[in-house]
Amino acid sequence: MVATVKGVEAQHEVMKNCFCMEGGQGETSYINNSQVQHMTDTYVSKGHDPPEFCIYFSDLPSNDFNTLFRLLPDYSTAAGNGSRRLRYFGAGVPGSFHDRLFPERSIHAFTSTFSVHWLSRVPEQVLDKGSPAYNAGKVFVHGASEATGAAYRRQFQSDLERFLHCHAAELKRGGAMFLLCLGRPSSAAPTDQGRVRLLYGTLFEDSWADLVREGLMDKDKMDGFNVPLYAPTVDEVREAVEAAGAFRINRLEMVTGSPPVVDRPDDPGAVGRTVANNVRSFVGALVDARVGKVLADELFGRLQRRAEGRAGELMAEMRLPHVVCSLSLA
Repeated sequence: MVATVKGVEAQHEVMKNCFCMEGGQGETSYINNSQVQHMTDTYVSKGHDPPEFCIYFSDLPSNDFNTLFRLLPDYSTAAGNGSRRLRYFGAGVPGSFHDRLFPERSIHAFTSTFSVHWLSRVPEQVLDKGSPAYNAGKVFVHGASEATGAAYRRQFQSDLERFLHCHAAELKRGGAMFLLCLGRPSSAAPTDQGRVRLLYGTLFEDSWADLVREGLMDKDKMDGFNVPLYAPTVDEVREAVEAAGAFRINRLEMVTGSPPVVDRPDDPGAVGRTVANNVRSFVGALVDARVGKVLADELFGRLQRRAEGRAGELMAEMRLPHVVCSLSLA
């Protein structure tokens, strides 16, 4: 039991200290596997001058803030008469979004895009060999046991309630929060993660199994790794918001996202590279910490080849459902 507890705590420390998006500007970096998320164009399209924004970007201290800051607008050559008025001010705030980040009543609006489906930790029962929720032979909740699914669901709701409590204290009166995360249909059980299964089940998990089957990786290495991701239903998000009690719901619905952006969607090789780079940009740091870079390279190479073999299916099916939620302080 002592060894098991130490193993669980070690995994938690890796999550807390290492789980940031892939840095830099390389092929597998987050910046090259993400789409624009800002709002200035919306104001201009409606005939309004954009207001001055002060945007605080938050991520773990290991995040590549330098690359982020280099992408901010450069107003250093603005004319002295103010013809290029600076409207956009940015700052980085290191820390987990599952904890407090700002002083009380200091923020007008929060936006969290593609974040809250990432859990603060893999549920302890999922890593405990003595638990019915132990996820042996798998690295993802899709297709796992009912006990594993229930553990993931509890962890998601606990995390979201904590997230809301923390950041409700930081919002000014009249403040708002906008959330967008991966989701799944209300009819689906926690172990049915819908189309997300294609990335982290069919491709990623099966690639791990290849390495175990071929003797390139110990089975325990796979059994002790789990993707800390949970795609909730609309009802599960509503339950967490109501349990937190700090917000009222303005809008809560499911929408379908865009397909993956691939330069040559008819080329299986291009599809495979894009999918592999996308997955690595999100979980590459965790995989490297678990198995080392050499095995991680082999793992994502297997994932790429699997994606190439299913390129047509991926392009047709990878329009992932998302939960959209707009909240105001209660």
